Amino acid sequence: MVPSCATSEGGDARCRLLAARFEAVRARTAQLAAPISAEDAMVQSMDDASPTKWHLAHTTWFFERFVLADASDYRAFDPAWDYLFNSYYQGVGPMHARPHRGLLSRPTLAQVMDYRDAVDTRMRARLQRGDLEARLLDIVELGLHHEQQHQELLLTDIQHAFWSNPLQPAYRDDLSHARGEATALRWIARPETIAEVGHAAWPGRDGFAYDNESPRHRVLVPAHALASRPVTNAEFAAFIADGGYRTAGLWLSAGWDVVRSRGWNRPLYWDEACVRAFSLGGWAALDPDAPVCHLSYYEADAFARWAGARLPTEFEWEQAAASLPVDGNFVDSGRLRPGAPATTSAGLQQMFGDVWEWTSSAYTAYPGYRPWPGTLGEYNGKFMDAQWVLRGGSCATSADHARASYRNFFPSDARWQFAGLRLAKDSA
Repeated sequence: MVPSCATSEGGDARCRLLAARFEAVRARTAQLAAPISAEDAMVQSMDDASPTKWHLAHTTWFFERFVLADASDYRAFDPAWDYLFNSYYQGVGPMHARPHRGLLSRPTLAQVMDYRDAVDTRMRARLQRGDLEARLLDIVELGLHHEQQHQELLLTDIQHAFWSNPLQPAYRDDLSHARGEATALRWIARPETIAEVGHAAWPGRDGFAYDNESPRHRVLVPAHALASRPVTNAEFAAFIADGGYRTAGLWLSAGWDVVRSRGWNRPLYWDEACVRAFSLGGWAALDPDAPVCHLSYYEADAFARWAGARLPTEFEWEQAAASLPVDGNFVDSGRLRPGAPATTSAGLQQMFGDVWEWTSSAYTAYPGYRPWPGTLGEYNGKFMDAQWVLRGGSCATSADHARASYRNFFPSDARWQFAGLRLAKDSA
């Protein structure tokens, strides 16, 4: 007999915890989608983004396809949706092309929400009965973290869609515009050390982690210094005023080509005067003390070079963050925008939340990396190509989804995410 919640040691407790987490995560997705109309929900403003309706359907399809459909007698909600809402799992079968997700006027948003309700009901019954074997419970846990990734994408994608609309409406017009005050940037020196980085292979006793975070291993971290906080809007504005976007020597060759071909001269969502920025709350005065965000890797790297510094490696970042509490301005705060530090701590500030921080580390496999078995092995490993690692989470990340070993990744020219930077430099 295959162990299940009802038969394995500690299974009942895990089922209860996953059932409660399932309800919370699914409810948050619905809450984040609530301000978005049916018309808004099918807009796809660029190839890299997806419509809200697609996010709602895909995260539901994940549970149906990988958990519920594991039963031999399971009947699909709609077999055609296996094609519409598969993202990139070649092991499942063909899928609708990503750049054309905005063409899916059918199914309607109401039908997608009915789909969510139906799958939630079936998932709820399985979790309450306690008949899911440990392997499927692992997939439920993975699916919940997968959905939290899509919650963040839902927000970043709808912000880009609304900014692309000539009316430039706000996602929510009740978001706080409270300002803080950035502390003076300080350099925090760290000696050379051999550090343990990464996460033990999951599933295990050490909590959830994606396969790209394992195995845990040792690395040599040279002596260096990290900036006490992320770079602010005011500091980035100084880079612009000093001709940063017009100085070829500051840019990687491919980055300079992108700057010229796309006409970049300021961060995404800044107005031409660099005094206002578009956010999920609409247009507002630029907060000079908030972390700069919506930067590409190219822009972060150019700024670091202009500042006489560099981007940290992901191991420098993780070694510094590992001893800190995972605390910060996450989506849980409801602010949905980066802000100045809430405290005047003398140590490292805002390592978690506010903005993802670009690192100088290419997104590659750790020594001894093994993708998950089966189709879910396509989740991360096949994207280890021409991308860079970001760390720390953002104001659109869930607090219980973040951790020091988390490796986010995007290509060099990606700007629509809540991505900023923290400076580093070699110790003299």
